[in-house]
Amino acid sequence: MVRKRLLMLLKPLDVYPSDETSVVSSSNSLKVFRYLNDRMLVHKNAINFCQNVLKRKPIDWKAVFRNDVSRAISDVDLVVTVGGDGTLLQASHLMDDSIPVLGVNSDPTRPEELEEFNEEFDATRSTGYLCASTANNFEQILDEILENHYEPSELARMAISINSKLIRTSALNDILLAHPCPATVSRFSFRSGRNEKLSSLVHCRSSGFRVSTAAGSTAAMLSAGGSAMPILSNDLQFIVREPICPGTISSLMHGFVKFDERLEVTWFCREGLVYIDGSHLVHSIGYGDVIELSSMTPRLKVFLPRHLLSQ
Repeated sequence: MVRKRLLMLLKPLDVYPSDETSVVSSSNSLKVFRYLNDRMLVHKNAINFCQNVLKRKPIDWKAVFRNDVSRAISDVDLVVTVGGDGTLLQASHLMDDSIPVLGVNSDPTRPEELEEFNEEFDATRSTGYLCASTANNFEQILDEILENHYEPSELARMAISINSKLIRTSALNDILLAHPCPATVSRFSFRSGRNEKLSSLVHCRSSGFRVSTAAGSTAAMLSAGGSAMPILSNDLQFIVREPICPGTISSLMHGFVKFDERLEVTWFCREGLVYIDGSHLVHSIGYGDVIELSSMTPRLKVFLPRHLLSQ
């Protein structure tokens, strides 16, 4: 039997505060620091636990921190991300549609903590919406995958072109078009459709334009007033953020783009940025640039939590 090859991609430890002396010495600030430091320890323990599980399995594996990987991931049969949705998103930018990924939520939120610390600070841990596993059930889920009893799903991603030049990275969650200064008005127009049969232009002044996949529809899109989509939908969803005087066209500020359609946005500011899946991947745009978006790009194979598939 050919041994499986596995890459474990880890959320780094340096995202957590490390020096208590740098914290403002109020009792509440110290309590927050110690809480965050505990989050680091929980994450570190989850990494060690998952690695100990891998040592017992008939597989070849290696572990690397996500910031140490910049090339496309290849020559492995499975990618396991340990962290949260952010680590899985970062992995997706380096993967094609041939390798599946399993997300391990290393530090799930605990409802009792939210209630306990509600009057002091936000005790939310990692959301892990796309993560099918935690440290508690990692070995069980891994065994099911290795025995072919757990099949990956295919999530739609978003292809992004600027002035007809395709960006190498597809978005798994969403993109945001906005001015570099959040207080500056963004001016743009957009339309959608198939091939040359595009709709009429919608002209906007707002704080930006967000477009999401189904996977990203429950994140910033939902917070901005959008709708949650079935996780396996291949459509895109868009929303104009904080439109200025939408008037009679307010119904056009939010909508959907079918899987065989494209969304075309023309930017009318001197400066602009395209944020892909958060703030780490950014592309500059300027006056007259045309950004094309569609879901016609290879999907990502993800082992999803089973409750998402039953919705």
